[in-house]
Amino acid sequence: MLKAIRRSLLNSLLRIEAVFDRSFGSRLNPIRQLGTITFFLFWIVAATGIYVFILFETTVSGAYGSVEYMTRDQWYLAGVMRSLHRYASDAMVVTMALHFSREFIMDRYRGARWFAWFTGVPIIWFLYTSGISGYWLVWDQLAQYIAIASMEWIDWLGIFGEPIANNFLDNTSLTDRFFTLLVFMHIFAPLFLLFIMWIHVLRVSQPKINPPRGLAIGVLISLTVLSVAVPVASHAEADLEIYPAVFNLDWFYMLFYPLYDRWGPGPLWGMAGGISLLVALMPWLPPMKKPKTAVVYLDKCNGCTRCFEDCPFGAVSMRPRTDGRPYEREAFVDPDLCTSCGICVGSCPVSTPFRQTEELVTGIDLPGFPLVRVRNDAVKAMQHAGESDVEAKVMVFGCHHGVDVKALERPGVKALSLPCIGMLPPSFIDFAISRGGMDGVLITGCRENGCYERQGNRWTDDRIASVRDPYLRERVQRNRVYVSWADATDMVSLTKNLEEFRGSLKDMTGKAGK
Repeated sequence: MLKAIRRSLLNSLLRIEAVFDRSFGSRLNPIRQLGTITFFLFWIVAATGIYVFILFETTVSGAYGSVEYMTRDQWYLAGVMRSLHRYASDAMVVTMALHFSREFIMDRYRGARWFAWFTGVPIIWFLYTSGISGYWLVWDQLAQYIAIASMEWIDWLGIFGEPIANNFLDNTSLTDRFFTLLVFMHIFAPLFLLFIMWIHVLRVSQPKINPPRGLAIGVLISLTVLSVAVPVASHAEADLEIYPAVFNLDWFYMLFYPLYDRWGPGPLWGMAGGISLLVALMPWLPPMKKPKTAVVYLDKCNGCTRCFEDCPFGAVSMRPRTDGRPYEREAFVDPDLCTSCGICVGSCPVSTPFRQTEELVTGIDLPGFPLVRVRNDAVKAMQHAGESDVEAKVMVFGCHHGVDVKALERPGVKALSLPCIGMLPPSFIDFAISRGGMDGVLITGCRENGCYERQGNRWTDDRIASVRDPYLRERVQRNRVYVSWADATDMVSLTKNLEEFRGSLKDMTGKAGK
């Protein structure tokens, strides 16, 4: 049931991403950059927050007046900074929620990826703590309502000797000392948030935390225009002698406060804790059936470090040699980090199908999907394609997360799917054309900048372009190799590209015949 729901959501997500790809291009598609945009928004919030803090008066009597000065007297700079601070904070909630949703829909939160998902839960808590504590400092009637409700909610836990909410009994009970404590809470909560965000990407190799420059500039300009067009304004000044009843809530951060008024602290704590626990345990509900992880064969490993450099999740490390062979290092695979994508297999210089006198064994391989199986299946497929008398015979290599390449098969066209296209050594392209009798090879997989395993299509592009080891040999005519990245919903466009590719191959073979 859950699998069917996710598949339906995934198809919808891929179609939406396709629309954004056409508008922005895959590299600048904001849906593919939700995580990096969230990091960028944090820096906007931090930078604007520093400027606002310089002009902010950290006393009960002066806080509201200093914020009003920024909003009204220095609206052209400090007022814009305040609005930008608010809107970037709201945008962080949106991008974070979309990022969580996208990772769930794409099933990129289980197995070895559990750590990033699990550490995302405290990120939610610290983000909300940072945002809500900022509203206290304005010290208008909204801040009064939020501060009192928040303190009563915390007091319900009974962890403090004296109820914190007592500091808000009347105008004389709230001191500058306590108000300064609220200021420090708003300063240190974002610091803890940044620390958890760093931990969040700690187990990811070569993590991307900065969006492309064009996208970053676009986000900044959009938020700045919004800040100028719709500046943030305060409510009336707080007065603890009255109970304000009408507010303009920021629904990004204050969604639960109406529930607090209706339910009280206990049920709300239960809901918040229950949802957090459920989200944190999702990688194991149900547990993922993990495929066999990559294995190093030391008799074939020369310690070249290519698998170490290409692994997208840092599962491969280099250690001192243990078998006495005359190499300095050997590869080691951490099974807790390995996603069994096979990208390391595609990077190994020993991964070549041209061997004739010995069994195909690589320096690193997937026991559940060994390279010898890839060669045998490819040879069998190419033999079947060769039996056809059609022109322009093509071998298609794809991945399990993109288009179902088997649906592309027809006379003269055979296909083979891999755990990730990055598993395919470039020598297999050479082998298909020089030994397999194929006129051309079509490479496909997840959409550009959308690889399920993060780097598979990128490393494949670089290997074919001879800018990353292992290179595709220069003897292979590049016009006989066609790369068309396509997701599961792109069958029509991929089929069209295949036929256009076959047409170009027919033209080449026709000219060669003449």
